[in-house]
Amino acid sequence: MTALNQLTIRLNNSDNVVVARAKISAGTEIPQEKFTCREDISFGHKVSVSAIEAGEAVKKYGQIIGFASKDIQPGEHVHTHNIAMGDFDRDYAFCADATPESEVLAEPASFDGIVRPDGRVATRNYIGVISSVNCSASVCRFIADAFRGDALKDFPNVDGVVPITHGTGCGMAGQGEGFDYLLNTIGGYTRHPNFGGVLLIGLGCEVMQIDSVLKGGDFKEGPFSHAMTIQDTGGIRSTVDRGTALIRNMLPELNRVERQPVPASQLILGLQCGGSDGYSGITANPALGVASDLLVRNGGTAVLGETPEVYGAEHLLTRRAVSRKVGEKLIERIHWWEKYTARHGGEMDNNPSPGNKAGGLTTILEKSLGAVAKGGSSNMVEVVEYGRPATAKGFVFMDTPGHDPVSITGMVAGGANIICFTTGRGSVYGCRPVPSVKLATNTDMYNRLQEDMDINCGVTLDSDVSIEELGGQIFHSILETASGKKSKSETFLMGDNEFIPWQLGAVM
Repeated sequence: MTALNQLTIRLNNSDNVVVARAKISAGTEIPQEKFTCREDISFGHKVSVSAIEAGEAVKKYGQIIGFASKDIQPGEHVHTHNIAMGDFDRDYAFCADATPESEVLAEPASFDGIVRPDGRVATRNYIGVISSVNCSASVCRFIADAFRGDALKDFPNVDGVVPITHGTGCGMAGQGEGFDYLLNTIGGYTRHPNFGGVLLIGLGCEVMQIDSVLKGGDFKEGPFSHAMTIQDTGGIRSTVDRGTALIRNMLPELNRVERQPVPASQLILGLQCGGSDGYSGITANPALGVASDLLVRNGGTAVLGETPEVYGAEHLLTRRAVSRKVGEKLIERIHWWEKYTARHGGEMDNNPSPGNKAGGLTTILEKSLGAVAKGGSSNMVEVVEYGRPATAKGFVFMDTPGHDPVSITGMVAGGANIICFTTGRGSVYGCRPVPSVKLATNTDMYNRLQEDMDINCGVTLDSDVSIEELGGQIFHSILETASGKKSKSETFLMGDNEFIPWQLGAVM
């Protein structure tokens, strides 16, 4: 990392831009780079260190983040006004950087988890009230609302009753990709270990029939899992009364759970970034990558998603694939996304968002290079479709959109029982039934949003804390949170509205 008294950060010797670590005024000399700023440079934004001719590649992290759309002089601000996307070859070099499979540590780390009767391990103990269709969403909320406030005061080991509702389930094709994604997602939530009990509630006439979930094998009725429809149960009031009675019957037994030491290999960590800025790829994401590698070394699973936000950096992942087949799965999904966005009149560089750009990110290539850092350096052992179980141990990629709640919904459906979420602008995302640990990329934002941020990764800019040390601290925080320590979003009960399955296909 650059010396603390320097105004800019150089990330690679081959870069022709550096990043401002504070607001820099025009006329300020940057002696270590031997140029003078020609204009004001905002915190987290890029400034050129040498002349860049129009059409020449602009490099950050030692990688191409775009091409100069006009001549750029040393000391000029480098951003959307003078960078454009362009085609260039990426060397996928399948498996070139894959390392021999290392054994799990002889004495792996552990956390205090909840072991379900069937052996699944939970980090929380919730009851889920899950709608199959938007038409039953209000009923699910009415049932969950009956257990707010002091309603659970006699059941301290039950973390809450969570309504899992959404805006689809009907007016859609009864087969195909969109139907399968919703079915997989609902099924994944019904079997999630963080739900000690589940009510699955439909209307009765919708396309996403409860029978489809039952036949899929993801949900089996029993003392702690019940399914019903409003039409067959006798209407709204009867369904709410029956649902609340079923939950009251579950509570005494679910309250008897006790946490016990279990190995970290039982953790499935979802890796997410949102509201990113120019420091996401410099502080929080690489530190989370270190924590991800530590979890993998301890036998656990780390899941990276957001396929549109690895675009332009996918070659860094294919090089780590354990086999060409695994690497080609990722490239196939990249090509699918190119066709998907084109079909809807968009392009992959529609991302970054306005907030990302205000924070210093210019192109999707730049954002992606920072985003993949969350995945550390471990071998990529598998690529799975949206919402499908992440059963492989190690570093896994899941095909998800970049939209944060949609992406994490897929990861949780796939089994993630803890989330780490990096943010530079200040996302306040929560994710019941899974704890979401928020990592701030810079100290200024952390200080403004301390009630919402769990860890300040800006310390790597402000002090002599290394990325490796910070990654170790994040890993320790993951274990603590998995053991029951509440994340900041949990203290605000955030997470009731963040279940958003990926909706594909025509609305009919």
